[in-house]
Amino acid sequence: MKDLTLETLLAVFEEIFGRGLFWGMVVAALIITTAYIYVLIRDRALGMRQFVVAQMFMPIGAIGAIWFVMAMTESHLRDIGGPIDLIIFLGIGAMGAVGAAILVYVAHAMLFRQKKPAE
Repeated sequence: MKDLTLETLLAVFEEIFGRGLFWGMVVAALIITTAYIYVLIRDRALGMRQFVVAQMFMPIGAIGAIWFVMAMTESHLRDIGGPIDLIIFLGIGAMGAVGAAILVYVAHAMLFRQKKPAE
């Protein structure tokens, strides 16, 4: 594998997760991203209370993402062999943390919309 192309990455991810699960995750990510943009446009600001609540779920998202990928690849912590493995491990955790924060922020904003005081 000399060239890293989009087609190669798609094939690898489909092989790891399975075609249905992978594309389901892509669709879920697009829906959540669209909902996040909608909430930001609707509220015209980032709600600090919602943001703090969302940040509290970041460690759960990081651990969940790492656990999920390790379960799908049938690997363990003892399989981490070098610096690139650690970088990928930390990257998966970071993406899981950010994804969880966005998901919780959107859910909190949709369920508990705060009304602005009348001017």
